Amino acid sequence: MKTIQEVVESTIRKTPFIEEALNEKLINVSSLARIILPEVSQTLKKEVKVGAVMMAINRLSPASELRIRKNIKKLALDLGDVIVRSDLCDFTFKNTTSLLKEIARILTKSSESQDYFLTVSQGIFETNIVTSKNLRPFVEEIFDNETLTNSMLDLASITIKLPKENQEQSGIYYFILKQLAWADIPLQEIISTTNEMTIVVKEKDINQTFAILMDMKLN
Repeated sequence: MKTIQEVVESTIRKTPFIEEALNEKLINVSSLARIILPEVSQTLKKEVKVGAVMMAINRLSPASELRIRKNIKKLALDLGDVIVRSDLCDFTFKNTTSLLKEIARILTKSSESQDYFLTVSQGIFETNIVTSKNLRPFVEEIFDNETLTNSMLDLASITIKLPKENQEQSGIYYFILKQLAWADIPLQEIISTTNEMTIVVKEKDINQTFAILMDMKLN
């Protein structure tokens, strides 16, 4: 049978922002206890007093979370080059049997010039294509017979070179994306390879995004 301490801990761990804000002492423990009290009582199937939840919150050990944050911070300081691109477009197409052939055509087209930028992410039901604006006419022509489910213009991207150790450390993506979430910057796309991460945002948000990432590297 679960204890109050176990239920409170699992409830808070589900929301990393709350957990981190607690560690930074940005949240009133009494208010948080009242908010999660109904969920704790429902899970335990009995009435639980606010004071008991408060005690459980105060007993939470931040040691493991703080160790992870320290390791992530160390990796963040080792982030490599940051590359910014503007004038990007985003297209999402429904997957079909003919789509792969058309993707091959646009990849061939993009290889003709270093001024072209193109990334393709294929999911189970749809495929996403992020291109530079100068490739937009070719995308619209080549994929003319496909089902376009979404498109966005006036985008920009930031590509971050990650240290090789990123594969061994949990939370590195969270550490980066958290900064943008706190700044209320909506992400349009996230594209990653083994040691690179590309964040696509609206052009109006690119300067703030860049500033946040640079601040993360310096502090």
